[in-house]
Amino acid sequence: MTRGRFITLEGGEGVGKSTQLRSLAAAIEACGIDVVATREPGGSVGAEAIRGLLMEGSDDRWDARSEALLFAAARADHVVRTIRPALERGSWVLCDRFVDSSRAYQGGGGGITDQDILALHGFGSRGLLPDRTFLLTLDAERATERLSVRDASGADRMGSKPADYQARLAARFAEMAASEPDRWRVIDASGAPQEVTAAIIANLKPWL
Repeated sequence: MTRGRFITLEGGEGVGKSTQLRSLAAAIEACGIDVVATREPGGSVGAEAIRGLLMEGSDDRWDARSEALLFAAARADHVVRTIRPALERGSWVLCDRFVDSSRAYQGGGGGITDQDILALHGFGSRGLLPDRTFLLTLDAERATERLSVRDASGADRMGSKPADYQARLAARFAEMAASEPDRWRVIDASGAPQEVTAAIIANLKPWL
């Protein structure tokens, strides 16, 4: 049986990853491919339990090292329980965030070295990386507007990080995308949702 594809969506807060995940799943399923749509932190029973610890509470509930360890633990369970089994049976896995978010948030945003984050990932998730990562980009003003709508129902810890932190995230994501052009594709997320989906699908055409 052919191994499935592992696709991740990355980017800062408010760029529309969750919306695109749903649209992409529907478009790929329409091609006759089984899709597992998932998210981080979360995606398995154990990881969802850790998600509550990470996403709730005050902005300073955890320091960067504690966050990195919790994310790595959640990811390890997610990989072994959900992602690898789906790939091995030939399904495509679409994931809202993966290890690159830790590299940006706890790395670019929190000051943890990339080497340390990847060492945790190598141990916990055996170094699994996506086949393709899409970085959704949006200018800070538009992202703030979208977050203000989303946060009407209550902001999580990551969405409430200050503006300078968000700027470091954007810079780190751009740096990673530039350093691994074979894996990353940068997508302008400022257009209508259907236009963004079409741009992503166009990049996946050779695999469909």
